[in-house]
Amino acid sequence: MKHTKVAVVQAQPFLFETDKTIEKMWDLLAGIKIESPDLVLFPEAFLPGYPRGLTFGAVVGSRSKEGKELYARYYQNAIAVGDARFKDLQKMAAELKADLAVGVVEKENKSGTLYCTILYFASDGNFLGKHRKLKPTGSERLIWGEGDGSTMPVIDNGFGIYGGLICWENYMPLARMAMYQQGIQIYLAPTADCRGSWQNTLQHIAAEGRCFVLGCNQLITRDAYPEDILELVSNPSTIACTGGSVIIAPGGDVIAGPVLNEENILHAELDMEEVTRGKYEFDVAGHYNRPDVFSFKVNSGSGTQ
Repeated sequence: MKHTKVAVVQAQPFLFETDKTIEKMWDLLAGIKIESPDLVLFPEAFLPGYPRGLTFGAVVGSRSKEGKELYARYYQNAIAVGDARFKDLQKMAAELKADLAVGVVEKENKSGTLYCTILYFASDGNFLGKHRKLKPTGSERLIWGEGDGSTMPVIDNGFGIYGGLICWENYMPLARMAMYQQGIQIYLAPTADCRGSWQNTLQHIAAEGRCFVLGCNQLITRDAYPEDILELVSNPSTIACTGGSVIIAPGGDVIAGPVLNEENILHAELDMEEVTRGKYEFDVAGHYNRPDVFSFKVNSGSGTQ
C-alpha cells in the first residue's frame, strides 16, 4: 500500500518584496522538512503576494499615472522562468528533497504581461512545468493575462499524479474535467479565497474527482504591505485574508485544517489506495462518464506565447 507525505504552507508574504519573501521561505524550510514530505505546496501568487485591496489606479475609461507606476513595481517583483529568483526556488526543492509547487506572478521577458502561475519543481530541482491561471477574476484582469491550454499539466513522479488549478478557475467545470481526465490523484488548489464557501468547494472537488485536495492560502494582514503601498489601500478592511489552508481526502473528509488567522504548515500522510477505492463507486472520467452523450476536448495549443 503506497503512502505519500504532503505539506501545505500557509504563510504571510512581504507584498511587492519578492526577495524578502524568498528569504522567509528559506527560513520555513526546517519546519517543512520535519516530516520528509514528497510534495510541498505554497499559496496562489505568494511571490510577490496577492495585492488585496489595491486598485492600480483604474476606473472604466482611464488609468492613473500612479497606477501604472504601481504595476511597474509589481512587474519588477515578478518571476521569470530561468531568472535568479526562479533558480532560488529550484535550490529550495533540492534542499527539501521534495517536489515543490509555488504560486507566483510570472512575467515574460519578451512582453509586459503578467500571469498568475503555479511553478512545479522536482525533488532534484529540475523544472517540471507550469500552469497559468485561465481566467483571472474580477479586478485581477487589470494586472494578469489569461493562460491557455498549453499549461495544464499533471505530473507523475512516482508518489501520485498531481497538478492543479488556481482559485476561482476551480469553479470552471470543464477545467476540472481536464484535470480529472488526466488521472489526477492529488489536486492542488492554491487560492486567495478565505471564505467558508471555499471550503465547500474543495470538499466538492474531492468528492467529484475522488482525489486528495490540497487547499493553500496565504495569510494577509496590514503588516504584509510596505507602508507606502498600504497608504494606497482605500479601505484597509478589505486586505484581511485569514487563510483556510486544508487537506481533504477523496470523498470530502477533512484530514488537516482548515487553519485560520495564523501561519502554519499542514502535514499529512495520504493513503493513495483511497483514490482507487473511491473510484469503485464514482469515477467522473471513467465508468461514470458518458462519452456517447457528451463530448469534451481541450485545446492544448498555445495562444499566449
